[in-house]
Amino acid sequence: MNNTSEKHLHIVSFDIPYPANYGGVIDVFFRIKELSKRGVKIHLHCYEYGREHSEYLESFCYSVNYYKRDTKLGKLFNPLPYIVCSRDSQELLENLKKDDYPILLEGLHCCKLLTYEEIQNRNVIVRAHNVEHEYYEHLAKVEVDSKKKLYLKQEVAKLRDFEPVLNKAKAILAISQKDYEYFSSRYKNVYKVTAYNAYTEVDILEGSSDYVLYHGNLSVSENYRAAEILVETFETFDVKLKIAGMNPPPHLVKLIENVPNIELIDSPNDQVLFDLIRHAHINILVTEQATGLKLKLLNILFNGRFCLVNDKMVEGLDVNGLCYIVNDSNSIRFAVDELMPRKFDAHQIERRRKNMKKFYDIDEATDLLMKLITEN
Repeated sequence: MNNTSEKHLHIVSFDIPYPANYGGVIDVFFRIKELSKRGVKIHLHCYEYGREHSEYLESFCYSVNYYKRDTKLGKLFNPLPYIVCSRDSQELLENLKKDDYPILLEGLHCCKLLTYEEIQNRNVIVRAHNVEHEYYEHLAKVEVDSKKKLYLKQEVAKLRDFEPVLNKAKAILAISQKDYEYFSSRYKNVYKVTAYNAYTEVDILEGSSDYVLYHGNLSVSENYRAAEILVETFETFDVKLKIAGMNPPPHLVKLIENVPNIELIDSPNDQVLFDLIRHAHINILVTEQATGLKLKLLNILFNGRFCLVNDKMVEGLDVNGLCYIVNDSNSIRFAVDELMPRKFDAHQIERRRKNMKKFYDIDEATDLLMKLITEN
């Protein structure tokens, strides 16, 4: 018999969520921290494939278990999506069967578990990090390698076919308004739960600086393509642009090296990137795909001065008073010209603080999650 005075929760993560250094695991890790603060005893189950085991996770979790992700080439020919069939563990299933605690599955990646009868009467909640087949469809469009493009196209069809397994979940947690509208039109018990991140208080430096910053994982095609467009925009523009990110491709390095007003910061650590964001006069973020809530946007809104975004970056988000919308090179230049002479003063900081309280409420999200995991 379980102790009903204690709240226990199994969390099944698609990856080891520490260090929290990319979008998906940031959401997982800081959700774990918030639930731990509320007294939830978390039984964390992580699929591992390249990241090291983390003792730090044990300070927030009642237990931590690891399972090898099966990344054999043959999995590519499985009728299930590769991101799903490579995360299927009998050991995990047996561990979940030892009690009747609620289960939070992080992403469609972990939803093979929903196909097992043994847990279909359990309180199983799914965190939807994306509409996965739409995300993969975009990746396929921008991929230039023919073999990768074929894999991505096949994964799109498999993900679309597999997604109805969500009917077996007791609740689905969508990450943005756009995703909420998609899932709620197809499934029952869908809730909007914002992305968890490291920052919950606005902490912005007053004043100004002389550069614009773009940052992102530059090994990702969407991000280095955005960087290329910004290089074209700024190379004939008398304003400093800094581009920072992990593993920039050689062609981007070469593109930037002879442009005097553009600097590439290759693979900065967390502290260097944080300082770049805080000291930039303007942070700019652009995306070709409107998916979820970008965690780097939250980072900038909590810690950075002026923020320029394109409409896809904030599609489905109420960012009134938080960002300036720019959708082409001319509008970027115009906005930069307007903002560079202006200081980000105490009035601007207080305005950001008030607007962020309306835009992002992590306590409200956690209240809802606590309610869902305590329901039978």
